[in-house]
Amino acid sequence: MSDGALIRRRAALAALAALASLQVGTRAQIAPVKAPAAAAASPAEPFEFVALGDMPYGPDLIAGPAYRHLIELINQAAPPFSIHVGDFKDGTAACSDDEYRLQWQHFQRFAGALVYTPGDNDWLDCHRRGDDPLERLQALRERFFAQPRSLGQRPMPVQRQADLMPAFARYRENLRWAPAHAGVMFATFHTVGPGNGFDPALPLVRTEAFAREAANAAWITAAFDQARQSNARALVLATQAAPLIYPDLTQPHRSEVLPAFATSIRDTLLPLAEAAPFPVLLIHGDFHSFITDRPFFNARRQPIANLWRLQVFGEPRIHAVRVRVQAGDASARRSGTSDRPAPFVFTPIWNPMSTDPRSRAHTGS
Repeated sequence: MSDGALIRRRAALAALAALASLQVGTRAQIAPVKAPAAAAASPAEPFEFVALGDMPYGPDLIAGPAYRHLIELINQAAPPFSIHVGDFKDGTAACSDDEYRLQWQHFQRFAGALVYTPGDNDWLDCHRRGDDPLERLQALRERFFAQPRSLGQRPMPVQRQADLMPAFARYRENLRWAPAHAGVMFATFHTVGPGNGFDPALPLVRTEAFAREAANAAWITAAFDQARQSNARALVLATQAAPLIYPDLTQPHRSEVLPAFATSIRDTLLPLAEAAPFPVLLIHGDFHSFITDRPFFNARRQPIANLWRLQVFGEPRIHAVRVRVQAGDASARRSGTSDRPAPFVFTPIWNPMSTDPRSRAHTGS
């Protein structure tokens, strides 16, 4: 697919996805996030973290200042960790070791922990510049996932699929962690937009995509199993790719999972989320528009009420999202029903150095 066609496809799908979402929210001030105390925190108390992705794009002299200012704002909010869902550069930018070093240095500016999952711009699209995507993927793994811990100035321990599942020893980028006393399980899995690597023009990359999807399915299943065993009050999953398409323009709320994500999303995540005794949140990027909703359907075309979706901001909107997990908190604000609190609340961290499409407070319900 040409760059122009790809841009038009993404823009069209993003517009349809926006029609399916509620408007995003804002608060005037960015209050510090209270990190879980070693002894005082309770699993019933709200827990907060930050999500962002699809940034920075462009030369560092142009894109770097706004991105670094956003990191400063996140540091002021003081979350225990942030999640970057990939595409830390644009798809035509250099895939050099110097570029990787620059983005690693950006991640090290986060005062808390930083968890990263790769995007297509970060390795898959490197063939546009004559680089070998699979060699660049290995370089990413060596720089960003060398140890079983996050990035950032206060790294936290994480579990890597490569260490826990010998059959998937290559997939050190698939991570899992459970903050102490939060009662929430977190995991990342490696999908990339727009087609997850299933490109017939790149046979070796296509072979890698089949293997990666098998690893993703196993890792997602393990995350649900671990969340059940630990009596988690919520499960949060993060990946890069936007997996949905809206095939009927007259029904913008009727989404379908793209075939490229059938193994990990349609056949694994959706049925597990529907059966889970806890709420599930899927965080992704790829379309650069802030959306929160519940757009997923089961095989019978019934909505899956237990599965929320957050699509983060992206270039040129250099903002982040504070996510409040309040599942199990009896004092949480109600989501419009009298008997069920909203398990997730999303609040933008607005960056004054970027485009500012403000609207209302938002619970993603």
